[in-house]
Amino acid sequence: MKLVLEPLFFGGKDPRTIIFLVLLEAGKINPVDLISLLLLLMVANGAPVVTAFLLKDRFSGPLDGSLRLSDGHPLFGSSKTIRGIAAAILTTALIAPLFGFSLTTGALFGFWAMAGDLVSSFIKRRLSLPSGANVPGLDHIPEAFFPLCFLRSQMAIPWPNLAVILLAFALLDLFLWYLWGRLYPRFR
Repeated sequence: MKLVLEPLFFGGKDPRTIIFLVLLEAGKINPVDLISLLLLLMVANGAPVVTAFLLKDRFSGPLDGSLRLSDGHPLFGSSKTIRGIAAAILTTALIAPLFGFSLTTGALFGFWAMAGDLVSSFIKRRLSLPSGANVPGLDHIPEAFFPLCFLRSQMAIPWPNLAVILLAFALLDLFLWYLWGRLYPRFR
């Protein structure tokens, strides 16, 4: 028996066609640009994790001040700290010039990545998920989409390239999240 995917989504196009078109577009991206933006995303989103690993509980006060909303859940959760936000912004600002971007663009990139991360944490708390819970897609898309979208014209990223970078980041981040959990299970 052959399984046939009905083209319910993507404007009536078969999902396989969409995937093919995205992969075709990926071939048009300058590999250096792709790697540069992926590395910036990894630095922005990895800096808080590495900082928490290195500093343990020092300077780890929650960004939301342990505020609970009317639903009884925290605004963001205990894993979102001022230390993590600062680490992301500072580290990305310092790394950005290595890829031809200014310190300011790097800082903004880190800021928008953390804004996306906070949005996903806010949504996860509303869904009653605990701090640190990994939700594929929700944990990867906002933190990559926000900086790429808000700095798209400043960084000269065409929309199709943005989609490819977003997909590549989500897949890479899922793999690294898995690897990190295998190497350091208590920090997951």
